[in-house]
Amino acid sequence: MQNEINKALKILQQGGIILYPTDTVWGIGCDATNEAAVKKVYDLKKRIDSKALICLVADERMLSKYVKQIPEAALDIIELAESPTTIIYDDAQNLATNLIAKDNTIAIRIPDNEFCFQLSRKFNGAIVSTSANISGQPTPKTFSEISTDILKGVDYVVNSQFEKKSSKPSSIIKLTNSGLVTIIRK
Repeated sequence: MQNEINKALKILQQGGIILYPTDTVWGIGCDATNEAAVKKVYDLKKRIDSKALICLVADERMLSKYVKQIPEAALDIIELAESPTTIIYDDAQNLATNLIAKDNTIAIRIPDNEFCFQLSRKFNGAIVSTSANISGQPTPKTFSEISTDILKGVDYVVNSQFEKKSSKPSSIIKLTNSGLVTIIRK
């Protein structure tokens, strides 16, 4: 695993994009603070940049680098969630401006996946994690379902041995600083 993490890490540090298995589905990733890299992801997915992307961070400490105020309820949700859950936070900071939604929110997940945890920890930063499909097409559930355009469009493909056998996208919850909770995707 360390060899794959090191290869992916090198690409992220160089501003490239990777294809990697997450705790949910296969993701296209890049340095979440690098505007040029984020633009490459939008271009590859043929996605309009007004549709924000998800980021992964290793832990709560890292989360606090990218969100000005973490609502207390977020920590409970992270701890109690039985399946992968992405939270949309108010007041994003220290991220590529083209990654932050127009209302200054950002979607972040702390993955329950050793590969993603180690990659983010070694990178010491947020990594974009958007499904490995062209915008509007179905989300691939396995590596074999990923389109050739995506495979050819990334700078590095992580070895598929780390793929989970059953995958579905994360739940998404919007949590405002005032405590309002909205379920975006179950």
